[in-house]
Amino acid sequence: MHTIHMNSPADDAKRRQLLYQGHLFIFSPSPASLALCDFARSMLEEVFQGVDPRQAQFSMPVEEYVAIGAAVKPKFIHHPKTRELVRSLVAECGCELEQTYLDVPRLRMVTSDGYLTSGIGYAHHPHRDTWYSAPLTQLNWWLPIYPIETERSMAFHLGYWNKPVRNGSNEFNYYEWNSTARKDAAKFIHQDTRRQPKPEEPFESEPEIRVVCESGGIILFSAAHMHSTVPNTSGIGRYSIDFRTLNLADTIAEGGARNIDSKPHGTSMRDFVRGSDFAPFPGEVVERFEEGASHSGVLVFKPSTVSS
Repeated sequence: MHTIHMNSPADDAKRRQLLYQGHLFIFSPSPASLALCDFARSMLEEVFQGVDPRQAQFSMPVEEYVAIGAAVKPKFIHHPKTRELVRSLVAECGCELEQTYLDVPRLRMVTSDGYLTSGIGYAHHPHRDTWYSAPLTQLNWWLPIYPIETERSMAFHLGYWNKPVRNGSNEFNYYEWNSTARKDAAKFIHQDTRRQPKPEEPFESEPEIRVVCESGGIILFSAAHMHSTVPNTSGIGRYSIDFRTLNLADTIAEGGARNIDSKPHGTSMRDFVRGSDFAPFPGEVVERFEEGASHSGVLVFKPSTVSS
């Protein structure tokens, strides 16, 4: 059973347990979420120099669009104000900052009608974040910066919550991904050749559910949910923010969603910092979750350029 909770009054502990069971939570725009989206929107509108970012693809070659995106994405991701705004948002949603760890938010750009589907504009195939070394206690927060509609949204493939899929996660090493594929995202314009975990058997996208919320609304879901980027056929670009959280107590207790088909190497836990003071995720906890993983590569991604 999958339930969508709209503006649920549940406290964070109850909410986390339901999310680990495959429930979805949707929240209306709030002061903190609107502040985060406003900050991202101001950056986008500044770099596109008076052109509506949603229409920018129609006034420039794709190479120019990629160059602009490659500059603004890390600027937003690593701006000190961005981290403060994310912390305010999770606190406003009832998360205890001493127990809640945050990663850096991503700024996503999904253009329309196949203009850019690689690199910084990668249209994500059906996947679980756990295929990419996400912890089973990871929760994903997704916010549209501008209004969206079903033709430029995100899809959840609910039939696969308890159904394993043969996939390539056993060949995915998070530390190798950090060292090459993430930092090189802007190089992929016409084709994306980065090796990523994908379904390796026939995939049935239906039944799927698409959630459409207001600009600044929040979609909250488990990293174990199968989801994908809807092919944008709306005629305008989609811009969104997503970030992730971990609860320390749940992680130590090895709680979270059930692992039914994820076998990656390494873990993204080192990307997370404590909400209260931005201290690193405890190393002794990380080590428990990377038994047998090779440390060759980059343990924590700290880009000078764009990431995806």
